[in-house]
Amino acid sequence: MQTEQLYAFNSYLKECTTTVLAVTGNEVALSETVFYPGGGGQPCDIGSLQAEGRTWPVTAVRKDEQYVWHTLAGDEPPAVGTSVQGRLDWERRYLLMRTHTALHMLSAIAFADYGANVTGGNMDPGEGRLDFEIQNFTPELAQEMGGKINREVVQARPVKVYQLPRDTAFALPDLIRTKTNLVPEGVSQVRIVEIVELDRQADGGTHVGNTEEVGEVVLVKTRSKGATNKRIIIGLGS
Repeated sequence: MQTEQLYAFNSYLKECTTTVLAVTGNEVALSETVFYPGGGGQPCDIGSLQAEGRTWPVTAVRKDEQYVWHTLAGDEPPAVGTSVQGRLDWERRYLLMRTHTALHMLSAIAFADYGANVTGGNMDPGEGRLDFEIQNFTPELAQEMGGKINREVVQARPVKVYQLPRDTAFALPDLIRTKTNLVPEGVSQVRIVEIVELDRQADGGTHVGNTEEVGEVVLVKTRSKGATNKRIIIGLGS
């Protein structure tokens, strides 16, 4: 039996009732989970598990080939077979969803308008960065990109999530924007995140359902990481 990853196709689920499948130390694997285990530059979710009048803070989440494991703080974790209620720190998760979608918009604009490929990236709630291989870069160019993101935000473009067979997915032009294909060889179904009429990428993280939810995007700073490797850091406005 594997953990059903409820977050993969409904990022708006805040909680779920689930069952403990396995326990190792202070980690528990669940039959279903709303907790994203982290990956692709997006940090894992945090929150809590509750059962039988007790609460365990979820401080970290990771995924292996079979289970999604939840690291718990506090007393002895719930036993195998226990029914538990999992709840996200929703404010933090939603900030990450908005940030992640904003980074996809930045990636799409950088690629389409400036021929820039992503060489790295990371995010925190409300702020994220992408590194690009780009020629003739200036801070003014980054400001220009930021303005284009905000013009796309107000277009209220739907954000769709679906799966495609691996061969079908990789036949699509420009699906992979990173210099290295990060989709593992053994993955037969590729999860796609599509911002309608703007962007389409292979991606495993959580996103908002419409660009309008991203809100105002601000340029935080730029940094040179080499002759053609440049970093753009963006944040979410108030």
